[in-house]
Amino acid sequence: MALEKTWRWFGRKDSVGLADLKQMGVEGVVTSLHHIPSGEVWPVGEIQAVKREIESYGMRWSVVESLPVSEGIKICSADRFRLIENYRQSLRNLGACGIDTVCYNFMPVLDWARTDLHYRNRDGAESMLFDYPTFAAFDIYVLKREGARECYPLDIQEKAAEIVAELSPKQQEELAHNIIIVTQAFIHGVVGDGGDYKKQFLDYLKTYNRIGKEQLRRNLVLFLDDVIPVAEEAGVNLCIHPDDPPFPLLGLPRIAGTVEDLRWIFSQCESIANGLTFCTGSLSARPDNDLVLMAKEFASRIHFVHLRNTAFLPDHGFYESGHLGGSVDMFAVVKVLLEEQIRRKKAGRKDIRLPFRPDHGLRILDDYGRSANPGYPLIGRLKGLAEIDGLQTGIERFLIENPDKIN
Repeated sequence: MALEKTWRWFGRKDSVGLADLKQMGVEGVVTSLHHIPSGEVWPVGEIQAVKREIESYGMRWSVVESLPVSEGIKICSADRFRLIENYRQSLRNLGACGIDTVCYNFMPVLDWARTDLHYRNRDGAESMLFDYPTFAAFDIYVLKREGARECYPLDIQEKAAEIVAELSPKQQEELAHNIIIVTQAFIHGVVGDGGDYKKQFLDYLKTYNRIGKEQLRRNLVLFLDDVIPVAEEAGVNLCIHPDDPPFPLLGLPRIAGTVEDLRWIFSQCESIANGLTFCTGSLSARPDNDLVLMAKEFASRIHFVHLRNTAFLPDHGFYESGHLGGSVDMFAVVKVLLEEQIRRKKAGRKDIRLPFRPDHGLRILDDYGRSANPGYPLIGRLKGLAEIDGLQTGIERFLIENPDKIN
């Protein structure tokens, strides 16, 4: 029994349609109700409409990515009770519609960060890059966040000054717009593309001035205490997505980027509904994260998998290097996941299905003539899907024929 082949679909506005996914051999669709504002209830009728549309093409709505956790929940604002009640009701409604996996994150303000959305590798393919000194230049000189300079070592400050000196005002604006707006707009970003977006962003950052790592951890536990019992009753597994990148940015705390972070999260709530989205791309951006060991340790809690690869650059930098080639031992990770499926089946667990999607992808070939959200080209992701499916097919057959080799 192989990992379920899934694909992130952004709804009817997506340039890749459901008919395309069916032709590609996709089994499950990963999507969200993108038109419903963060914090509002997902009505049964809206859920059913999308579910029926997906099923009409012979696929299933495999994973919700994501049911966004509002900033008000993360900071415990005055309207937290309403937001939590709405979240709980959305979980009930999803469970009633037979959708059993919900991916979410607890990253403050900025869901993910890259400094170059059009990085060309040596083969001419395009991906995304994170350069720490460039991000520091954005933070210190373009955003001009109070206290930003003190967040960076002296050598990074010096490199940031050199970088910003080479950027025209137009290039500085493009850098800010990419980080704040372009990478966030299609995933319920907190700042809209209009008005003084940098000031709006700074205002959101200020709401965390008194919230450090420990306080954000406590707020996450409050969230889990409130929603996990409802998720269990609804038959829904929640799976937290790791921080991307998995280290602090903009003075904001990060609480889901290391093995210690994940151990702590799962120690606070033992329910299997308190699970993990195992994202090899996010976690691999820290060289000290051993992804194979992490996959083994948290295997029983993995409900959803993002597979992609990264290559390291100096100064905490990295770029997205495709799916098989890079710092991640993809063979070893996929083997661990397939072995976990076998264990679940033997143990009689109901959640044997393990959906994976080819996360992000290289922009290649006809992708240059298509519109797509950053990181989500058609051909590059299809290449990744084919690569990983071929890899898992070989591993699965080996495990079936050599059961003594299962760890």
